[in-house]
Amino acid sequence: MLPTADSHQGRKFTIADFLKAGEERLRLSVAVGGDNLSREIEEPMANRPGLALTGFFEHFAWKRLQLFGNAEIAYLRSLPDAERLARIRSLFEHKAFCVIYTNGHRPRRDEIRVAHEAGAVVLTSALKTRELSHHSAFILERLGAPRATIYGTMIEVSGLGVLFEGDPGMGKSETALGLVKRGHALVADDLTCIRKDVANDKLYGSAAESTAGYMEIRGIGIIRVDKMFGINAVRGEKRLQLVISLRRLKDVEGEVDRIGQKRRFVNILGVDVPHMIMPVSEGRDLVNLVETAAQHEKLVSSGYDPVSELSERLRQRAKAGKTKR
Repeated sequence: MLPTADSHQGRKFTIADFLKAGEERLRLSVAVGGDNLSREIEEPMANRPGLALTGFFEHFAWKRLQLFGNAEIAYLRSLPDAERLARIRSLFEHKAFCVIYTNGHRPRRDEIRVAHEAGAVVLTSALKTRELSHHSAFILERLGAPRATIYGTMIEVSGLGVLFEGDPGMGKSETALGLVKRGHALVADDLTCIRKDVANDKLYGSAAESTAGYMEIRGIGIIRVDKMFGINAVRGEKRLQLVISLRRLKDVEGEVDRIGQKRRFVNILGVDVPHMIMPVSEGRDLVNLVETAAQHEKLVSSGYDPVSELSERLRQRAKAGKTKR
């Protein structure tokens, strides 16, 4: 069932991917190595190579992007030209593959030559080093985050990210359309892309870039949700907090917990997500049921247990009846 494809170790990405993702926020330009942008970034972090520039390479994080800020530039420019170039060349000899000059600094001609000879990539940015380090951390984490693709439709229902999946013809898109018309918002139709935030162990769902905002409704065709129902009817990304599996009633008669005493979970990318099996049969109002399921999950996840409450109430009534006798 879930997921259809995943990457628990994180997605591989290149310098070119990093440049594209940080185009607006990082203001990067390529100074050297435009033909080497397909090089993979193995560790999604940036490193200040201060000690490495002095010749100490033990524990050197060569798999990361290397930042040349004011301190690194000032140190290098304080050295005689031959020694300065030797320090930079040594950095590349120890496998450094991409250097970013920050604060508007640019590599000198002889530094460009050394980088070109090493097959390295040199980028420049007008941002201050701390700003570039901060923004790039978010971009790198997002690029390298573990991901999964699920055949299912995701909706924001009363603030809760709900994904429902099931066989074709189970009414996923029609249910989503009904929820949107009730004021809820579409995240993705038919195919949902899941991203894991490793820092807080949470999952986030979104549509594929090419299909975001669109739905396919049998008998009508392709519709553009934000154009029909307004911009608030679509969400770019939403935390996944509930998975609902739509199943034919005859297929799950023995699986359904009628009173909801036992909570179900489905594991996606190592994260347990609350899971409900919802029987589908003629006459069942799936829009109302999904809406109710989302509200119920919000209460249960906050600590409220209606089953225990009802059990205690019945126990107290039974106890009171025995006392009267």
